[in-house]
Amino acid sequence: MTRSARVVPAILTDSKSELSHMVSLANGFAPFVQVDLMDGVFVPSRSVEIDDLRNQGIEFKWEAHLMVAHPLLHLEALRNLGAARVIFHVESGDEPALVVLHARSLGLGVGMAINPPTPVTSLEPYLRAVDSVLLMTVYPGYYGAPFVPEVMEKVGQVRAFRPDIEIGVDGGIKERNILAVVQQGVDTVCVGSAVFGQADPAASYARLSGLVQGAA
Repeated sequence: MTRSARVVPAILTDSKSELSHMVSLANGFAPFVQVDLMDGVFVPSRSVEIDDLRNQGIEFKWEAHLMVAHPLLHLEALRNLGAARVIFHVESGDEPALVVLHARSLGLGVGMAINPPTPVTSLEPYLRAVDSVLLMTVYPGYYGAPFVPEVMEKVGQVRAFRPDIEIGVDGGIKERNILAVVQQGVDTVCVGSAVFGQADPAASYARLSGLVQGAA
């Protein structure tokens, strides 16, 4: 049975002016947004800095996807900027249990992400302590990276360990494959270029959301 899923637009940019433009666009159509942050160490590319989110006039609820080597260093700043949740990678250099504990102490929601080669078993010690799991369906760091379909097998693996957890997928998801993704039983579908890379991001978001809701 297909679960009720939602589309989450993902903001990824290395330009502060483009960040402002994307925030302004998202304010008009998105109730919830993921902001991707990259340090050039954990992944090859860099994004805007966390401090660039200050004074952007964000009106939507948002989470930060931390593609960084040391997520512990950034949690307090993100809380102060208004993030509702942080998602960090199990492959990062910080002890996952400490990241979860510190995020909770700050009142943040917390999720964990894994890259395509990483087995679900790496998450199992922490699945009872987090709110969500984000399965990367691309090798992270770039808009427009190719979708890795084998990752979808992990949805059932995570669900078998903790049936009630929120499972999201992120990367390479377009109008042509979003229905097949949702039919695997995910809860959230993070989309970047399929929204912000289109001529009319609001219309693209509405179209993708309609497809997802129609599959429920």
